[in-house]
Amino acid sequence: MKLSDLDLILEKAQEAFVAMNAYALRRRVALMNTIADEIEALGPELIQTAMAESNLPEARLNGEKARTVFQWRSYADALGKGYSLDASIDTANPQRAVPKPDIRKTNVGLGPVAVFGASNFPFAFSTAGGDTASAIAAGCPVVVKAHPGHPKTSQIMADAISRGVAKSGFPEGTFAHIFTDTIEEAQALVAHPVIKAVGFTGSNRGGLALVEVANKRKEPIPVFAEMGSINPVFLLPGKLGTAGAELAKQYAGSLTLGVGQFCTNPGLLITEDSPAVDGFIEALNQEIVNILPAPMLNAGIAVAYRGNREKVIGQSGVELVAVAAAEAAEGQGAATVATVSGVDFLINDELQTEVFGPFALIVKCRNADEMLAVTEKLHGQLTATLLATSDDLASHRELVAAIQNKCGRIIFNNFPTGVEVCKSMHHGGPFPSSSNSQFTSVGPDAIKRFTRPLSFQNWPDEFLPDELKNANPLGIWRTVDNEITRERL
Repeated sequence: MKLSDLDLILEKAQEAFVAMNAYALRRRVALMNTIADEIEALGPELIQTAMAESNLPEARLNGEKARTVFQWRSYADALGKGYSLDASIDTANPQRAVPKPDIRKTNVGLGPVAVFGASNFPFAFSTAGGDTASAIAAGCPVVVKAHPGHPKTSQIMADAISRGVAKSGFPEGTFAHIFTDTIEEAQALVAHPVIKAVGFTGSNRGGLALVEVANKRKEPIPVFAEMGSINPVFLLPGKLGTAGAELAKQYAGSLTLGVGQFCTNPGLLITEDSPAVDGFIEALNQEIVNILPAPMLNAGIAVAYRGNREKVIGQSGVELVAVAAAEAAEGQGAATVATVSGVDFLINDELQTEVFGPFALIVKCRNADEMLAVTEKLHGQLTATLLATSDDLASHRELVAAIQNKCGRIIFNNFPTGVEVCKSMHHGGPFPSSSNSQFTSVGPDAIKRFTRPLSFQNWPDEFLPDELKNANPLGIWRTVDNEITRERL
């Protein structure tokens, strides 16, 4: 891609942003539902193409397509209800000693957004994924850099979005889809002055590289990067004593789901060493050896999995305890489990490296104090899971508090694979799991990443945005003089 071509694409994106600012909110809602219709109407070609490019099974891809359509519709619904606008009004009080002005606030779009798709979700986190949907919901044109792992799939999705844009009467620059061959071209997209924010899902290295480019701009911009996470699971004594074998089976299922290629894959398990833990590991071993190796997303990811797995296994104090009995063919990932002591974990940061695939490291701590020390050593995570009884929680309050400081979502007696698309979901976490822990990349609140607050002081009602007008023509919930209401003024 020539830089002159990028200039033209972004010039159209900026023109579209200006035009979109003048459109009623309902037009944007209609656009998103039309795009959802176009994606939903895609036939077998989409699934077959994605299967060929990603090695993902048909059932998984059908489910992911439905999730993608739901994202567009649910974000459209949230936008229509005003969730992302945070409309608030403080009415004037001219009788006050110092007269109080009328002040009204809403959220408006930042401007054109660059989106970098993920390899492991070719629909839901890629060209037509949540970043694209939430940016358009915010009123921001989007330029998607197609993921090289599934270029044909990306193009099919891009064409569907473009059809939706055209049918809805939005400017051509509302959406653009580009292929880049070099890191320099991707960096040029982020560095371009028209771009006002970036959405990214992928590796720490890739995300941090974009953050660096964005911070070096004359006008720094936010990069909302969801990056690596090992999603620790804390197995507490009471729970282990009541359901060890069943937990081993459930853990193996979560660990190997999708060949371990989920951003919420539980790659670390932390527990207090005991005979019961030995029994858990033996039960887990029996599950792991019987899980057949399966193709990973592409050959490069399979090579990286094997390399990173061997790097961790080769660390001092790490012991290999379980591996799939069947030999993995080229391009496949074999489920693997290793153990290490809490002491060795505490002195070796390499053991916190994400191994993208079906690999787990079990940290066996000597006691509750060492378990707390291991927790405090952890980097920021997308998720953390507690397998515990109520009594466990009551007797490990300090541990539970420490875990909450390390993650964006804390899970009780469940496993993290599977991210619900809903308003209360937070898919993000303290650095380095994401570049900004205040925002989620899943659920309607993801729209807020690409907005900024704008206050209107003493403005004539007829010139205010609909969400701030006295009559409340959108019928949304607003905060008026510190009270939440849908009533007109």
